[in-house]
Amino acid sequence: MSDDDTQSCPPDPTRRKFLLTTGSSVAASMLATYVPALANSASGESASASSGPGPNIQGAVPITLRINGKDHELRIDPRTTLLDCIRETVALTGTKKGCDHGQCGACTVHVNGKRVLSCLNLALMNDGNEITTIEGLGTPEAMHPMQAAFVACDGYQCGYCTSGQIMSAVALLKEPCGPDDAAVKELMSGNICRCGAYANIVAAIQQVRRGA
Repeated sequence: MSDDDTQSCPPDPTRRKFLLTTGSSVAASMLATYVPALANSASGESASASSGPGPNIQGAVPITLRINGKDHELRIDPRTTLLDCIRETVALTGTKKGCDHGQCGACTVHVNGKRVLSCLNLALMNDGNEITTIEGLGTPEAMHPMQAAFVACDGYQCGYCTSGQIMSAVALLKEPCGPDDAAVKELMSGNICRCGAYANIVAAIQQVRRGA
């Protein structure tokens, strides 16, 4: 081989250069294929999302939840519980998720004036109902008498169950209940306090019942 032939030949490619060149070619090919598809998908999602209120959820259904006197027009998955809708969609986080199996009472709210466990109710079943959460019961400046009694009687410790306890206690005021502590304990048995503040909770409820 002559010197001219040697000079005309490209230098031997290294492994690093080979991988860099191959990788760049593959990446460019993939981008050319998928970027238009992604753009079309994004534009489709935007158009779908703009067609109605709420997130773009496959199979979503429109509902109107009246919570604390305010109507919320939503689009939700029909499997959404009232608890998750209140907390995650409407962002009223005073209602707590405890056991999520209807056993602890932390998620208690009022529906049409009666207490219900929101973790066991589908939001769809409450379309048009009057729903009250702890946020609609009173404010720090104008507390409901039951809220004030819980503060005065120290009817809480960690506070996680307190909103559910208060919602049940307020409902109890309109329910048939004997005058003694045992009757109160029976009607409040669905609300669990893991801190064990039961004596003070009963004292708070009795204070309100007696108008003290």
